[in-house]
Formats: sequence, structure tokens, C-alpha cells
Amino acid sequence: MTASDSRNLHQQFVMPTYAPGITLVRGAGVSVWDDTGKEYLDFMAGIAVCNTGHCHPAVVAAVQHQAATLMHCSNLFHNPVQPRLAERLSRLTLGGKIFFCNSGAEANEALFKLARKWGSLDGRFEIITMKNSFHGRTLATMTATGQTKYQKGFEPLVPGFVHAEFNDLDSVRAAVTPATVAILCEAVQGEGGVVPADPAFIAGLRALCDEKKLLLLFDEVQCGIGRTGNWFGFQHYGVRPDGLSMAKALGGGFPIGAAAVSPELSNVFQPGNHASTFGGTPLASAAALAVLDTIEKEGLLDNAAKMGALFMDGLRDLARKHPCIQTVRGLGLMIGVVLSVPAKPVEARLRENGLLCIATGDHVLRFVPPLVVTPGHIRQALDILDRSLD
Repeated sequence: MTASDSRNLHQQFVMPTYAPGITLVRGAGVSVWDDTGKEYLDFMAGIAVCNTGHCHPAVVAAVQHQAATLMHCSNLFHNPVQPRLAERLSRLTLGGKIFFCNSGAEANEALFKLARKWGSLDGRFEIITMKNSFHGRTLATMTATGQTKYQKGFEPLVPGFVHAEFNDLDSVRAAVTPATVAILCEAVQGEGGVVPADPAFIAGLRALCDEKKLLLLFDEVQCGIGRTGNWFGFQHYGVRPDGLSMAKALGGGFPIGAAAVSPELSNVFQPGNHASTFGGTPLASAAALAVLDTIEKEGLLDNAAKMGALFMDGLRDLARKHPCIQTVRGLGLMIGVVLSVPAKPVEARLRENGLLCIATGDHVLRFVPPLVVTPGHIRQALDILDRSLD
């Protein structure tokens, strides 16, 4: 099949929820190749999914082995891989139990349902989320998302969500009502422009939740699994949430999501309260275990912190040469470059020159490279950005 045939089929039979450009056919490490053989430096990583790089040998081997052993058996039965992953994630997070699903939106939905179940005895159901947040595309997660552009045309929205200002504790406090049951926050707002939370704001959220007997929940879908230099973004802030969601990088490219909760919330769900046919299959769990093993064995948390600092230093140097770069911000290898010009044309120029990134909003370039990135890759990316802005 030619590239033209493939694009024609896509246009004919795939719903136009995306507007893809180039056709990618292969990936290895920090590079991907299109159908013409052109190589790109991938500082997009499948939108923060391929944290261990494309087709990491350890992840590939784990998937191949498990695919030949047992792919799926339904959660009506035990499988020997899922509980090993659950134990690992419990120890890395809150010490409680794990619910498995397939995506970040599903993981957030699980947190919403759990919070409502927990608060149902005294009639509490409202969840406070932040403006400019992003939590998914389902009706509930879209409503929770604090950006109206994702909600237009899908009204009426799901009741029970209230939006407050990010990094403004007074705004959150003012949003609390007798119906409030939880507060959901991102450690770094990715879709909102790569904006890290202020430490005082996160500490204030924890204190407010303790005062009002609310649950503090973190959406770690994008900034979890090592992206920020810690396993999870909340770990930079010295607080302990009551629950968190994760997905994206957890499977290294294989779909898997999860919600982790504290021991105090571990038995809120009982059989029949929630479910997922494909949640935590042997194949997905094997992929996730290989990802966690790889991050530990290769020291990728430390690498994310070091390479993130190196990249941000280089970007700030470029800002002195290119006045269109207004601000560089981020945490670890989750980095935003704020421009004074529209970001989308710059993203396109970078792609032409062999560097993949994501324009977020109108004026921000988001860089989320694989955690296996090296100083050489950083220098190459800075050079392409420099040439593209000239």
C-alpha cells in the first residue's frame, strides 16, 4: 500500500477527530521515521507516552513474551501479572489499592465515581477542578476540564463540577460548598500551557482538604511515570494526596490506565460499583512492569531531572537571541516555551526541520521527549529550534 493509498483510506474511513500530517512508520529510542524515510527527533513522545523511548527492547520483549502466553482473561478471574503491577504501583504511590483501566480519562472517571461514592452518605458530590486544566474527553472528564473550547457543542454538561483559579488558593476556598467532596489538581498543567503548580498552592490545597474533610486528588496522567524527575508530580510538593490517576507512559505505548488511592479509600469500591473489561490485562500489566523496571534500572528519573535542566538552560540561552521566546517553564522533561508569536506555525517549521513537539494553546510549544534523551539529543533539538526561529 502506498502512502497516498493509506491517506485516502484514512480520509474515507477514519472519523476526523484529528488532522494528522506526516505518516510515521517506525520508531527507535528518541527517533521516529516517516513513510519517506525521513528521520525526526521526537520531543513529543506520543504526547508524553513513550517515556522509555520508542520500542525499548525490554518493553518489546515483555509484550512479545506475554502475548504468546496469555493476553486477556477478564477480571472475573485472577491473572498472575496484574497483582504484581498493583503492588508495585501501590508502593510507588500511596500504599493503598489500585483500579486498572485503559486510559487517563477512564482513570479520572474512576476517581470521580470513587469520590462521589465516598461522599454519598452525607450528600456530597461536587468536585472542584482548575481553570485551564485538562482531564479527558468523556462527558464527565470534559466537564471537569477547565477549558470551554473542549465543551462547546456538547451541552448540557455533567453536573457536579466547579472550576477555580489554578495557583489561587482563595479562589479554591471560595468554591467550596456543603456539596463539595473533592479537589482535583495537576502538578503541572500540560494542555493548559505547561504551568507548574506553586508549592504554597499545593500545600494550601492539602490543608484546605484536611480542614473541610475533602479528598485531594491528583491527575498524574501526563506528568506521572517519571516525566518530571520524580515518579509522580505531586512528589515534588511534599504532600500526600488521597488518590491519583495515571496512564499515558505507564504502558510505554501499550494502553493502560490506573487509579491509585490511599489505604483509607481502598475499599470504597465493592464488586458491582465499578469495572473495566480490559483493565489490567496480563498483556498491559506485563508492558507496565517492563516500563517501571526500565525506568529504575536505567536511572531515568535522575536523567529526566538532569536533561530537563540542561534543556531549559539551553532554551533560556536561545531566548536571549530570539526575542519571540518570552518564557521557559516546566518541571523535569515537561517543558513549555512561551512565544510572542503564534505557536502552531513554529511547530510546523520545527517538524519540517526534523523536530517534533506540540503547540499548546495559542503561544506555547510543549516539549516532552522520552526520558532516555541524551545531551546530544538536547543539543540537536536546540540547534533545530535556533535555525527554525531565525
